[in-house]
Amino acid sequence: MHDSFACALVLAGGKGTRMHSEKPKVLKTLLGESMLYYVYNALRPSIGDEIFTIVGFGSEYVEDSFPQMKEKFVLQKEQLGTGHALQQGWERIKASGLEYCLVINGDTPLIGAKSVSDFLEAVKEDGADLSFVTITPKDPCQFGRVIRNKAGQVTAIVEAKDYDESVYGPVSGEVNAGIYCLKISAVEELLSKLTNENKSGEYYITDLVDLAVECGMNVTAVDCGDSVDLMGINNPYELANAESTLRMRIAENWLRSGVIIHNWESAVIGPRVKIKPGVEITGPCELYGETSIASGAVIKSHVVITDSSIAENAEIKAYSHLEEANVGPKCAVGPYGRLRPGAVLEEGAKIGNFVEMKKAVLGKGAKAGHLTYLGDSEIGAGTNIGAGTITCNYDGKNKFKTIIGENAFIGSNTALIAPVTIGRGALIAAGSTITKDVNDGDLAVARSKQVNISRTSQKS
Repeated sequence: MHDSFACALVLAGGKGTRMHSEKPKVLKTLLGESMLYYVYNALRPSIGDEIFTIVGFGSEYVEDSFPQMKEKFVLQKEQLGTGHALQQGWERIKASGLEYCLVINGDTPLIGAKSVSDFLEAVKEDGADLSFVTITPKDPCQFGRVIRNKAGQVTAIVEAKDYDESVYGPVSGEVNAGIYCLKISAVEELLSKLTNENKSGEYYITDLVDLAVECGMNVTAVDCGDSVDLMGINNPYELANAESTLRMRIAENWLRSGVIIHNWESAVIGPRVKIKPGVEITGPCELYGETSIASGAVIKSHVVITDSSIAENAEIKAYSHLEEANVGPKCAVGPYGRLRPGAVLEEGAKIGNFVEMKKAVLGKGAKAGHLTYLGDSEIGAGTNIGAGTITCNYDGKNKFKTIIGENAFIGSNTALIAPVTIGRGALIAAGSTITKDVNDGDLAVARSKQVNISRTSQKS
């Protein structure tokens, strides 16, 4: 399939009342990514960039989440149903100049690119004027019921709340998955015939099926059996189930590609994470965003990593948290290490328990073993940072930088008041508060003289 065949319209304007959220349902996340993200990913291989999105409730949140898609958003000011949403987007659809339009709900994160491609290929092969996907789930819930005649041809889709067995007969179990492909030239004449004469008072896309059959159009349904991948998500329980399904699939794929995952059922790995064969991971852990992990790296349990790069043979020890950090080859982090945005560890550098870095570079082979904060800093190769060291980078209004040269030794419980530069090979005595630059090789002592006072003499 190529992008000259069809455009797509994603329905993302609903509130999703059962999610009990102030934000649109389609922005609820699975493995760190929104439902809408997964739908866009499934569409792009077949549709390309011709993806239009109907937004309504909380439209500003959707626009902020996908700024690159903003030019193809269509605002549905009043949420009057799926048919009304289609009407609102129709001018943009026609302007695409394409033959077909795929219509899909934005709350179907399990759908894959192959499912989209297979459906479009079936539509193209049949030359359908209107086609839609059906499923036969164990629980049909509130999905629209598919009506067929004795010859097995589709005649209508009836919403669950409007279904009357005395009129339509026993429920077959086949329901509408909410994914349509419309021949633009054929369906246009039907849009104005949609009405809201139903129990919800809304305009339904499903009514197009009945109208198309009445007009003698070629209406087809692609049966996908009991596939859960095509079902929409309407409440927290369904969201959790879908996330669990995705998590297992992703972990299985990495296992089959040569990644070792201990306790793999508890490893959470987002869809954008990249992992090389030979990496060893222990669950429970969480890997999100654009994280990349190179061969030979080890990720221990209870680690959370987001948008970070882990180089060859590095080790991230238990209970460490990394965000927008860069860990070089043969580095060690943790346990209980914290790397915040802009933290960089060069080859062989090590940070230990309860060390936090932010917008700081720890040079090749440098070490910060315990209870330390390094912010807005550059630390040279081979330098040792003693326990309890703090770079005091903030004066209440502005932030300043601390620079420490190669092979320096910073004693325990030292406060470095930025802006300050510590020279190569310098030694800072434990307990010092450094406010002035220290030259290469110098010893700096910045603490008051110790005074011992007899407690016995005070009492007498």
